[in-house]
Amino acid sequence: HHPDIRTPGSLLVELCASVPDGIVAFFTSYAYMESIIADWDGMGILRDVTKHKLVFIETKDVVETTLALDNFRRACDSGRGAVFLSIARGKVSEGINFDRHYGRAVIMFGVPFQYTLSHVLRARLEYLQTHYQIREQDFLNFDALRQTAQCVGRVIRSKTDYGLIVLADSRYSRHDKRSKLPKWMLQFLGEECLNLSTDMAMSHVRHFLRVMSQPVDQEKLREVLLTIEEVQDMNRSLTAEPAADVPGPGGAMLPPTVAN
Repeated sequence: HHPDIRTPGSLLVELCASVPDGIVAFFTSYAYMESIIADWDGMGILRDVTKHKLVFIETKDVVETTLALDNFRRACDSGRGAVFLSIARGKVSEGINFDRHYGRAVIMFGVPFQYTLSHVLRARLEYLQTHYQIREQDFLNFDALRQTAQCVGRVIRSKTDYGLIVLADSRYSRHDKRSKLPKWMLQFLGEECLNLSTDMAMSHVRHFLRVMSQPVDQEKLREVLLTIEEVQDMNRSLTAEPAADVPGPGGAMLPPTVAN
């Protein structure tokens, strides 16, 4: 048994009880996820989770995982709610989006470092050290935190989307790890969000959900979204003056009923 195996399990139960619709949980490897699930099952934690949400699990079988994702979405659409247990660097973390009610919270169990005995990785690390003087540990830290950001970013897919991000590992509070997270995460990761107990974390969760459940302020929404007319003007200017190798400005459109 992992010495603190009950703590992340209790956190997941609390999240499932408080967060509506879909939750996604990421583990660092299949072996780690399987051992944790086995322990949680023996402790009755999975039974407590299923009182609030259905549980779906990513496997190495693509067909099985695709079917699990379909059923996960059905459970969210029906109002039953579901939690999807998946793997960092797996199929789900690489290209599946959990936008809107499919991902109101994402939790990362552990720091997803690469398997360092891989021959390909060893060669890459040696190359970086020889040609760019990048230390092995610096690259591994950067790579792991980049993967973390990719996983948790699955739940924030548009300007009007929202979701909770829970990094369930004390190593994320260390400056050498935290500083490598992208700015869109760091801007919300103040000292008051670090090294929290489960009770303190759930207090933050409930406050966030209360705030986000309020009606959208249409005036403030106009400040960050483009109207249809503004998008059309941009398209005309881009057509008139094409710029080579420069990405054009983007933005979401307000529907006519909101824009007028």
